[in-house]
Amino acid sequence: RAMADRRTLNVVILGLGFLFIFTAFTTCGNVEHTVVKSLGNSTFSGSGFHSLGIIYGIFSFSNLLAPLVVAVIGQKISMFLSGLLYSGYVAVFIVPSTWAFYFTSVLIGVAAALLWTAQGQFLVANSEASTINRNTGLFWALLQCSMLFGNLYIYLEWNGRTEIPDDNRKNVFLALMVVSIVGTLSFLVLSTSGHEEDMLSEDEGQSLLSTRMMYKNRADSAIQDTKAELKTIRQLLKDKTILLLSPCMAYSGLELSFYSGVYGTCIGATAQFGAAAKGLIGISGIVVGVGEIVGGGLFGLLCKNNRFRRTSVVFLGMVVHFVAFYLIFLNTPDDATVVFSTATQKEPYLTPSVSIALLCSFLLGLGDSCFNTQLYSILGRIYAEESTPAFAIFKFIQSVFAAVAFFYSGYLMLMWQLLLMVILGFSGTLCFFVVERMQNFSIDLQEH
Repeated sequence: RAMADRRTLNVVILGLGFLFIFTAFTTCGNVEHTVVKSLGNSTFSGSGFHSLGIIYGIFSFSNLLAPLVVAVIGQKISMFLSGLLYSGYVAVFIVPSTWAFYFTSVLIGVAAALLWTAQGQFLVANSEASTINRNTGLFWALLQCSMLFGNLYIYLEWNGRTEIPDDNRKNVFLALMVVSIVGTLSFLVLSTSGHEEDMLSEDEGQSLLSTRMMYKNRADSAIQDTKAELKTIRQLLKDKTILLLSPCMAYSGLELSFYSGVYGTCIGATAQFGAAAKGLIGISGIVVGVGEIVGGGLFGLLCKNNRFRRTSVVFLGMVVHFVAFYLIFLNTPDDATVVFSTATQKEPYLTPSVSIALLCSFLLGLGDSCFNTQLYSILGRIYAEESTPAFAIFKFIQSVFAAVAFFYSGYLMLMWQLLLMVILGFSGTLCFFVVERMQNFSIDLQEH
């Protein structure tokens, strides 16, 4: 009983740590391109989109080796060190310099891979088969709340400002850095799981062996595991189901970059919103978060043990996103992604409306949760035995495409970005249908 309580407490502390770190980081990602554009000094030449592109690019490749590092240094230390790197990235905006900006972007790509690998292992270690769904839901709910608080702060700070003065920028990012450090420190409170304690007591029993030998043994077994895992990944990459699901995974990467960095920038650059534009970036981030939370809650509850529901949720996600893209196309100036000064020149088809812009933010979040919850669900179902390699492939494809999208975001007109997402979203949904059909067909065969 006490054991179960301690494990639940662990999950809550884990969720709160992520809530604090990602309150800082998601807020940072949402506003950084706008902040970079408004910097007065001529020495800084970084691009917020390029920075996010580097982060996702490095993240995608670091995922393959992260399990090795986490196995050697442990889950707690991995999360703590990653949290420090996240805080460092936020701190760069207090006194911006181009090299530090890009250097921390590379570091945070590695940190993200360690953080999420350790998080997954820690969550599983603190769950039973009967509690894994509840714990995952609890963790995700806390994590998604990170989209609310930081963005609310941005709204209160920036509402009514057309430019962002230096002292104001410093205050905002100082506050975000402190929040991130609090989250990082909370990982030190986590108690190690029973499995790790067993390992430690065994190690103490052999205290004649030096600590160095202990880490060497851990590293050797971790290298063996990683080799086996990479081999499984290679086999899965040839698997028909993974190949069919990859357009859907790729689409989740494109729309991730769009709702987490590009769309907020577009709203902040829309000249017709005047003095409200910068504050609206914060409100848009909050509304995306509400869409994510509503979607996660709804589909977590709806999709219990019903095998016909997955396709309908993905189809709903596609429709919701296409409606959002069409409204964004009508409501947002086409040059909103590419302007260098802080305001757009082009006139959109409609007079830009705040309520339509925020409706689109909600739809982006809702649709994203449709695709992600169902991709997790179908991979967990089909690859129950090889879930780690399967999720590694998903994260890899998703982050490669997010990185690519961030790199073209600052150059392509909005219309072409939306068109790309429509094409990939449609083909991804179609392929998801095919996989689900194949699954249902094989289940029917087994039953007869």
